[in-house]
Amino acid sequence: MPKISNDTLWELAASEVQSRENGGCEEEGDTVGNPTGVGEKTVFFIGNKAGGKTTILLRCLDRDEQPKPTLALEYTFGRRARGHNTPKDIAHFWELGGGTSLSDLIQIPITQQNVRALSVVLVVDLSKPNVLWGTTDRLLQAARTQVDRAFSDQGTRESRTSKQSTPKRAPRTLHKDHPDRELINPLPVPLLIIGSKYDIFQDFDSEKRKVICKTLRFLAHYHGASLIFSSSKSEGLMSKTRGFITHLAFGTERGKTMSTDPSKPLIIPAGMDSLSQIGSPPATDFDIGSLHARNPLDLWKKVFERVFP
Repeated sequence: MPKISNDTLWELAASEVQSRENGGCEEEGDTVGNPTGVGEKTVFFIGNKAGGKTTILLRCLDRDEQPKPTLALEYTFGRRARGHNTPKDIAHFWELGGGTSLSDLIQIPITQQNVRALSVVLVVDLSKPNVLWGTTDRLLQAARTQVDRAFSDQGTRESRTSKQSTPKRAPRTLHKDHPDRELINPLPVPLLIIGSKYDIFQDFDSEKRKVICKTLRFLAHYHGASLIFSSSKSEGLMSKTRGFITHLAFGTERGKTMSTDPSKPLIIPAGMDSLSQIGSPPATDFDIGSLHARNPLDLWKKVFERVFP
């Protein structure tokens, strides 16, 4: 099979988007991120291979389909009416398959045209803690690099065509008086981290559960993300997960439930946690000072990988 370049793949994807929208979407005229008229947002799913991304997406769109493995990059969309006799908002959903192996394709769904209306959903498989940090770190780094590039390209383009200043990035998730504001590094766009397969995770040893919960709380807080544990076998958890995703896709009210108890599914909206509440890395059988970490993120990584090599 001939290799398809990224430019060609993008053209195919864009063509598919156009053809699907022509099948029943409203007339064009509103650009992605336009706060008036028909709203359009993009939600990009990344995460573990076979981690449950497709299952979560189908459930959130109320589609009764059997999930199939995502081979590379797949697209679908959803529409939602704001009220009676009002235009329907559109959400573009992209899903990256292959875990970290196809991270180069991240540059296709994240563009200067949609970055101001973009959200990222990272699905991590709680049943596979030994690959949790590596998957999270590589995919978020790739996403961050492309988001930064998209904002930069957008600013360059707009500065050439108008006198407008470089477009502002999405606001940070923490309140201006939050004590951790200068200690974390939020993704410039909204981020949701979903811990999937909680039904398997809940049977883990309690100490291992605590390590995973504490580490994911730190990662979510550091990257400015909301965090929720989910399971396709629990309608209650799927309903709460759906609430977070529709908030990103359509601007609906986000659930107000919050849970930081490691014996229960974690549910923590972005900006609601803190380093003081999370505490220090869960090192119990060795001296943290012996790890020689370069920064807090590196320290948490070293501690986590001592427990889950």
